[in-house]
Amino acid sequence: MLQNLNNFQPNWASPPGETINDILSEQNISITSFASKMESTTDFINDLLKGYITLNQGISYKLEKILGPPSDFWLTRESQYREAVARLKAAEDNWLKELPLKDMIGFGWLETGLKNTLEACLDYFNIPSVSAWYKKYEVELAMASFRTSKSYNAKTGAVAAWLRRGELKSESIVCQPWNPKLFKETLKTIKELTREKDPTEFIPKLTSLCASCGVAVAVVRTPTGCQASGVTKFLNSERALLMLSFRYLTDDHFWFTFFHEAGHLLLHGNKAIFLEEIGGGGANNRDEDEANDFAAEQLIPFELKSQLMRIAVSNKRSVIGFASLAGVSPGIVIGQLQHAGRIEHNRFNSYKRRYSWEDINLI
Repeated sequence: MLQNLNNFQPNWASPPGETINDILSEQNISITSFASKMESTTDFINDLLKGYITLNQGISYKLEKILGPPSDFWLTRESQYREAVARLKAAEDNWLKELPLKDMIGFGWLETGLKNTLEACLDYFNIPSVSAWYKKYEVELAMASFRTSKSYNAKTGAVAAWLRRGELKSESIVCQPWNPKLFKETLKTIKELTREKDPTEFIPKLTSLCASCGVAVAVVRTPTGCQASGVTKFLNSERALLMLSFRYLTDDHFWFTFFHEAGHLLLHGNKAIFLEEIGGGGANNRDEDEANDFAAEQLIPFELKSQLMRIAVSNKRSVIGFASLAGVSPGIVIGQLQHAGRIEHNRFNSYKRRYSWEDINLI
């Protein structure tokens, strides 16, 4: 029995007091009677049961005499408990280091002046323990490994914090049941929003339109360590989450990412969680290529592609005229030309609308 105790390393910390309590119950011994036999007060016994008092050799001899199990058992039990406490404390400290706490507080995700950072973070993720966090997110983020860089694992905490913020924001959005047919039709109306200049105007409209189709849209700023531009996943069979980071703060990137994520919902359903990370190049390129093609077609239909490639980009009227014809902003036209290799990525970016988080005011 003692050999098994020595080899056993739980992922929780159970004080010897729990074993003492079990034996007291089995032997029908009251706390008052036990305290008398231990020649101590009931307050001392209660602290011993809770693990507040270190169980030493003197106490272990008394326990052997009163309760039965040998002194070595109690000392081993105490040693195991203290080692488990230290191990869990180290795990908790390492977990907190993985999280972008400075940004989580700065963005208002956590309260300032936290008295207990660990409890606040567990509450934020709605989980009972650090081990439960790893169990949940190791599975979830492994499913999201479609377009991520090789350094992805080092940023798990930051990505998980960002995802959780999106889930929390989505809870306040009243959605109709998921309706893929209606969502596809609604994308035509959403495309018209690309010509609106003010994100505080078009993002609420975008959110409302998508909610009518069963899609909760959350625009969430990424914390340090998370380079995601967007993600889609089904929260349940009737509700999808579509997150956007507005990472580059330009209209072309924002809208292409939205339609890319919309493509995942319509083309790939709930087969996986699709996470797009800046500079990523995941294994499932076919799904990503399909989503890219979907987004490009939604923004500038195939029948206009040849005309797009003939635009004289140095002629402002030509760019604006084509944008009007396609029903998108000039910045999207430039972005598509850059994506197609027609012009370099560092040229003609003045056509794009640029924003700041102060403009967006949607942390």
